[in-house]
Amino acid sequence: MHCMDDKGKISVQTQDRDWTPRLDAAQGPIYLAIADAIGTDIAKGELRAGERLPTHRALAERLGVDLTTVTRAYAEARRRGLVEASVGRGTFVRAPAPMATEPSGGVDLGMNLPPQPTDPSLRELLQQGFARLLAGADARMLTYRSGAGSPEERAAGATWLRPTLGAVDPERVLLAPGAQPALLAALGAVAAAGEVVLTDRLTYPGLRCAAAQLGLRLVAVAGDAEGMLPAALDAACRDSAAKALYCTPTIHNPTAVTMPPARRHEIAGLARRHGLSILEDDAYGLLPSAPLPAIASLAPEISVHIATVSKVLSPALRVAYVVAPDARWATRLSVALRAAVLMTSPLLAGLVTAWIADGTAGAGVAAIRRESAARQRIAREILPADAIDAHPEGLHLWLRLPARWDRLAFVAHLRRQGGLAVVPSDAFAIGDAPPPGAVRVSLGAAPDRESLRQALRAVAAALAEYTPVPFFEVV
Repeated sequence: MHCMDDKGKISVQTQDRDWTPRLDAAQGPIYLAIADAIGTDIAKGELRAGERLPTHRALAERLGVDLTTVTRAYAEARRRGLVEASVGRGTFVRAPAPMATEPSGGVDLGMNLPPQPTDPSLRELLQQGFARLLAGADARMLTYRSGAGSPEERAAGATWLRPTLGAVDPERVLLAPGAQPALLAALGAVAAAGEVVLTDRLTYPGLRCAAAQLGLRLVAVAGDAEGMLPAALDAACRDSAAKALYCTPTIHNPTAVTMPPARRHEIAGLARRHGLSILEDDAYGLLPSAPLPAIASLAPEISVHIATVSKVLSPALRVAYVVAPDARWATRLSVALRAAVLMTSPLLAGLVTAWIADGTAGAGVAAIRRESAARQRIAREILPADAIDAHPEGLHLWLRLPARWDRLAFVAHLRRQGGLAVVPSDAFAIGDAPPPGAVRVSLGAAPDRESLRQALRAVAAALAEYTPVPFFEVV
């Protein structure tokens, strides 16, 4: 574990971490299961860089296995670049490799953000937009105010969401400083500590963080190529006494699955039948050139709809719209948001409102949609098409790995070889089932298409390799 000394420096505590891996012995050799558990808990943040793992003997006794099993497991974890050992000191979680800075490497394929158009650049748009905004700003933009947003801002939100929600009463629309605090507020409104929220087997990591903060139990529901399976949702509702359902029906994160309309109707109907509240995270709903109806438009009386601007325009614009089932719910959520974050920045809210009114926001989404489509075409040219799941206008793709590649070893290999970052399935997994052999590859952070091509060629080259043995393992 880490601690801070009186000079602000981070040091490593020498006490062993009280860590016990969660194993599924039926999936193969126990030593591999232990190594997998190390990687999974690192990805989840449960093991952090610099923490010392239990000694071989202590872990063997804790698990009731042979000492040699733990020795093999730690050796396998070292081979994958997850841990490092020091004679006389023990085995420590390894710090991530630093990102490379060379033009041919170091592209962040792990951060899911929209690619920025260059004509005009986002910087130019921000400079012009804030200059106009401040030139006519009144005192309301320079002080504290209600966290729900002004009537004009809420009306702009209703206009912005019309392609997916249809006509919405602005009284149901709230502003939040990003989707994450909105999700935290909504979760707290629909479930109490110890209660169950249903979600996909692979889901947005921010949901896991928020649920953990509130003491909620997440239960995974199986899906297929069209999203969450209605039969599996029906069974989970009967078995778990769940209070709510969290879903991302358009360009799911991380699998990129988009629910077709018929599946959305089935999910909405089941939620209504079982008395579930629906938390719909529609971060990417406006990216498709033909947006699909949001689930909240099919069951508005039980749905909280969250749509951030960050994923369709820019992370610099930390504004999200929350659509409540009714005015009473809007008040409840407004109180929760105010308690957590006080308010949305009036300047950012004012800028987004102005951009919606003058068409800048719509033009920006259209430009990002075109660039995203171009980057998806590049990805399909370079990566094996039969290993990719993606939306043609989405920000990311889901890359299934060949059986010879362990997902965590693949991530570590890309870091070592080219300073490339991708996200393993472990970061999204819910429940005890082993995560699939896949990684999320995000296409938006590369500064230009050529940088993206170089990065994806490195990924393709790694896919074609056999699992390498790091040099420090060669004797």
